[in-house]
Order: sequence, then structure tokens, then C-alpha cells
Amino acid sequence: MNWYALWTRSHCEQLVCGQLAAKGYETFLPRLAAWKRRGGDRRLALQPMFPGYLFVRHAMDKASYVDVMKSRGLVRVLGERWDRLAVLPDAEIEAIGRLVDSGLPALPYPWLRTGQPVRIAHGPLAGVEGRLMEKKEGKGMLVLSVEILQRSVAVEIDCTLVAA
Repeated sequence: MNWYALWTRSHCEQLVCGQLAAKGYETFLPRLAAWKRRGGDRRLALQPMFPGYLFVRHAMDKASYVDVMKSRGLVRVLGERWDRLAVLPDAEIEAIGRLVDSGLPALPYPWLRTGQPVRIAHGPLAGVEGRLMEKKEGKGMLVLSVEILQRSVAVEIDCTLVAA
């Protein structure tokens, strides 16, 4: 039995999770506590750790794949085809489960690769675009280039302020 990632429609993670659990599948929908404002009130609410995704553990053959795909709100199971689904390592799912069970505060963090183009989303440099050249412990080196001069300048930034 392997873990698979399921991609859902927007805000349908709980719907798909409930349907699959009712059919007997082992599901995992990790959630984080976050402050929400609704009707002028602020309250702590659980939201999916990975919006639009949940995980299912099952021995996936053609029949079970079709059964899973019948879930309302499900877009697809990640992978190339039904017989070549993307398998998640047990260690990754276990690490996420331990984080959720720990109760420690956790925040979403952007998935960034060295060399990819990024835009600063917040702060005094909001809207500035460049390339992320170095990343270490929450800090990154943003390189801004002037093509015609063939010159660049680098600035150290907080990676939480950056969007891909």
C-alpha cells in the first residue's frame, strides 16, 4: 500500500476526504490553524496545509483508481496514468503527520529553487522581479539584472516575501 496525492477542486479537500473515508480508504488531510476574519470577527480555524490536495493510502489497481476518481470534487490523482501514479514516500507523510500532531505553529512556505525567476510580494521591494540565486535558512540572494549593461546587483531577502 502506497500513499498517493489527490488534486481537488478549490475548497473541496474535506468533501473528497469524507467520500473516500466513507468508502473505506485511508485518507490524510493535514490542516493548520490560522486566523480567519469573517463577518468582522477574528477566529482560529483549521485550513488545509496544502490547499487543493489530500493524500490517500491504498493498493491502487484499475478498479480502485476508478472508484477513487468517482469522488465528487476530485480533479485527478497525481501521476502520468492510472498505472503510473506518483507515489509519495512514507517518510514524507510521517513527517507531515508528526508536525500536525506536535501542535507547533507552522506557516506555508514558498517552494523555491535556485535560479528560478521570482517576484517580491511584500515589503519595500514589492513588485520587484529577479532571480533567486542562493537560498539558506529562510534567506535568499535575489539578483536583479540590467540586460543591456550586462550587469547585476544582488540583495539578501527573506524568502517568505517571495512568490515564484
